This record gives sequence, structure tokens and C-alpha cells, in this order.
Amino acid sequence: MRLLVLALLFVATAAAQTPQRIVSASPSITEMLYSLGLGDRVVGVTEYCHFPPEVRDKAKIGSYLNPSMETIVALQPDLAVVLEEHGALVDQLKRIHVPVLAVQHNDVAGIYASLRAIAARTGVESAAAKRISEIKSGLSAVKAKAEGLPSRKTIFVIGRTPNTIRDLVCVGRGSFLNELIEIAGGRNAFAETIAFYPRISREELLAGDAEVVIDMGDMSDTDGVTEEHRLSVIELWRQAFPDMPAVRADRAYAVADDRFVVPGPRIAEAAQLFLEMIHPEAVKP
Repeated sequence: MRLLVLALLFVATAAAQTPQRIVSASPSITEMLYSLGLGDRVVGVTEYCHFPPEVRDKAKIGSYLNPSMETIVALQPDLAVVLEEHGALVDQLKRIHVPVLAVQHNDVAGIYASLRAIAARTGVESAAAKRISEIKSGLSAVKAKAEGLPSRKTIFVIGRTPNTIRDLVCVGRGSFLNELIEIAGGRNAFAETIAFYPRISREELLAGDAEVVIDMGDMSDTDGVTEEHRLSVIELWRQAFPDMPAVRADRAYAVADDRFVVPGPRIAEAAQLFLEMIHPEAVKP
């Protein structure tokens, strides 16, 4: 009996130490928390957290860059999960004695590491192992479909001046998107740049001689993007670069999808979408 009581006390103490009220400071973290089955413990998210749909009912702590400390304090979290680049936020949270877990996942390996770190902190290690296995399986399936297909030179635009093809910011070598493009049978035209997201001049764009253009430049806020908007972006490329191989082959795409900008559990889905754009012939029935 005494051993049973001690065991029950140990379980109760461990449960009390396991975070039950979690605040997420980025969409990628929110998706990770939910994918690990921790959605019922999430009490606050950013204004840009869109997935899964039920997250829209959670309290909003503000934007990714400017969260409200007053709101966070009012939610009484026993854990805040943030990104390492949230340096000032980490210091602020520590000053008010909110436990903090800082993660980083710019690449695919980092996504796996963050899932493991969150799971270890919240006591759901087996869920992380299962989720990582599923992601790896999904990525392997996409890679197998792309096997033997031509490696098409691809650019992914994440920023530009609205209504014009100017002041482009594209995916570079360090981004998880670069890895996904390669898995899907593409070859990032700017993979040799040092920056994760380099600024690209018109001359560099033309020299890239892209066979696939994927443009999310003015659609990163994916809520409310219309089909008319997407079609207008494709028309911009047709008018500005009619001789670009991507435009001639009808492989200039306008996308507005969180899966392309949130480095999280849905990266295998993003890789599949890349495959469908880079090699549409591989997925046609």
C-alpha cells in the first residue's frame, strides 16, 4: 500500500510539472504542438496561426514580431515556446518567470529537432517519433516519384513589390524550401547564394534561366487571396518575361499556401505540391 501511495504521488507530481497551459509564438510552433496532440494545452497563439482550423478560436497574443506581454501574462502560461530569433521576447518572458523553450527549424533537420524538443518538454516523446517517421515517409514517397525526372531549374519568390516583378526576394541555400525543391525533382536557381532569402536583381533573374517559377511574393498573408489575384500574378510574369523558359512552358505559378512558408509537420505535403508544379507530368493520371 505504501508503495502504491508513493507511486501515485510521483505521478501526480510529474503531471503537475508537465506544462498544461502553452503559448506559441509562431505558426510553425503552433502546427508542431497540434501535430503532437497538444492542442488542448495551447492557450495562446499569434495572429498568423491559421492551421489547424480550430486554432482560430484560441486567444491571440499579437503578431509574430510584436506579441503582447500583457496578453501572455493574462493567459497564465506554464510554458512559452518561441523561436531562437525571438531574443528580446525570451528575455521578457524570463523576467516575468514564464518558462521558455526556444527552438529553431530553418531546415528539415531542424524541424525534426524542434519536434523532439517540444515533445521532451511536454512528455509526448512517442508522438514526436511517430510524427517524424510519417514526415520522412512522405518525403521519401515524393523523392521516389521524382526519381529519374529532369532536374528543372526552379525559383521560389517569397517577396517582391506588389503588381510588378521588381525587388525580388527568393529562396536561397539555407531554407527548408531549398531542400523540398530538390526532393521534388527541382534545382534551386539560387542555391549557391549565402543568404537564406537573397534579394535578386533583374539581371540575376534573367541569368537564372528558370524552368519553373513559383511566386508567393505578395501573398504571404494567405487568408483572403482570391483566384483573380493569383491569375493576375501569372499574367505579370507572362508580360514581363515572355521568353523565360518557365513562362514558355506554362510553368509559372502563383501560390498562396501556408505550407510553403511554415517549416513544420506539413513539409511532406509542401514537397508534393512542389512535385506537381515542377513535374506536372509525373502526377497526371
